[in-house]
Amino acid sequence: MDRRTLLKYSLSGIGVGLLGASLQSIVNAEEPGSSQWGYIGGEGPEYWSELSPDFQVCVSGEYQSPIDLNASIPAELGEIEISYQDSPLKLINNGHTIQVNYEPGSYLKLDGQDYELLQFHFHKPSEHLVEGSPYDMEVHLVHRNQETGNLAVLGVFMKRGGSDNPTLSPIWDKMPKSAGPERSVRGVSVDASELLPEDKGGFYRYYGSLTTPPCSEIVNWIVFKQPIEVSAAQIVKFINAAGINARPAMPINRRFVLSAGG
Repeated sequence: MDRRTLLKYSLSGIGVGLLGASLQSIVNAEEPGSSQWGYIGGEGPEYWSELSPDFQVCVSGEYQSPIDLNASIPAELGEIEISYQDSPLKLINNGHTIQVNYEPGSYLKLDGQDYELLQFHFHKPSEHLVEGSPYDMEVHLVHRNQETGNLAVLGVFMKRGGSDNPTLSPIWDKMPKSAGPERSVRGVSVDASELLPEDKGGFYRYYGSLTTPPCSEIVNWIVFKQPIEVSAAQIVKFINAAGINARPAMPINRRFVLSAGG
C-alpha cells in the first residue's frame, strides 16, 4: 500500500457512521453546567458513557482520542496552510477547561478543505502521549468545516520552561477562577498563530474523536512534534482555575498514525 492510499484510508475511511453527530451536542458539551461530567470520581472518563445516552460512543467508539502517538508511520503529508487573524480576547471557564472563543475569519486548509478556527483550550497534563509519556500541558485549536461539520484540531504540546510564555500572559492574567459565562476583555486581543511551534513541518496525523463528551468521532487530528514552553507558575495558575483535565489515552485499534518531518 503506497503512502497516498494509506493517508486516504487512515484519515477519511473510518468513523463514517458517526459523522452525523449533532453539532449542537458538541457545542452544548462546551458550555458551563450543560452536563455533569468531569475527570475524577463518578463523573470521570471511565463513567462518561453512563452519565448520558448522548455519551455512549465514549465507550463504544473504535476511533477515540487521545492516543499514544508512538509507532507512527513516516509519510509525505504536505503542508498545513494556516491563516489566522487577531481576535478580541473572549474567555470562558466552562468547568472543564479554560477556553478562548475566536472571532470568524481565521482558517486552516487541510486536504483542500477550509476549516474555520472556533476556539482553543488547554489540558493539564497533555492528553496525547509520546512513547507513553505526557507533556506538562497541551493546547487544542478547534476548527470546523462549514459544509461537512467535521472538525480539524491542532494539538500543541507545552513543556515547562523557565519564564512565563508571553502569548499566554494576557489570557492567564484574566483567567476566570470558576465556571461562568464568556467574558470579553476590553482592549485585549490574541493571535492564535503565536501558540504554534516554530517548526510546523513536524507533526502527527490521525483520525479520531473529541476528547470530551459526547466523544464524537469526527476529528482530523494534527499534533505538532515540537512543544512550546509554559512556566511553572503558569501551570500552577491553570491547575488552580481548571484542575487536572486530561482524558487517558485510548486504544489505537485499526488506525494508522502518520508522521511528517523530523
